[in-house]
Amino acid sequence: MNPWILLAAAILVEVAGTLCLKFASDATTFGGRVAPGIGVAVFYGSTLYLMAVTMKSLDVGTTYTIWAGAGTALVTVAGIVLFKESFAWPKLAGVALVAAGVMVLHFATEHEAAPGHQTIDQAVQPAAPAASPDQPTRQP
Repeated sequence: MNPWILLAAAILVEVAGTLCLKFASDATTFGGRVAPGIGVAVFYGSTLYLMAVTMKSLDVGTTYTIWAGAGTALVTVAGIVLFKESFAWPKLAGVALVAAGVMVLHFATEHEAAPGHQTIDQAVQPAAPAASPDQPTRQP
């Protein structure tokens, strides 16, 4: 399956788990704390599984940064919409900056996968010394 779809699913499931944490803190919501508490365990367990599968195909740094950044932005917006949390322009500017950072990482990852792209590791490795004509080369 496409790792980007798995990552998107991991983000949405993590957001659901985080919202369940909020519901679990309110004893009057959804039958008290039991149902949201179960949701926290199920959603967080699911997101960890989806992240593990995603990391088979994507770099750990890219995966985690996009997961954390997008999750943070979505939870902030959900808090404003669902729980009537404070709506301030600096908060929204921060969410926009997180979203911009996630997009930069996505495009950087696509650039690295492009043919002919040289990574930092490849660029800083010293070239192998050329064999001199009077030295025999070793054969394995």
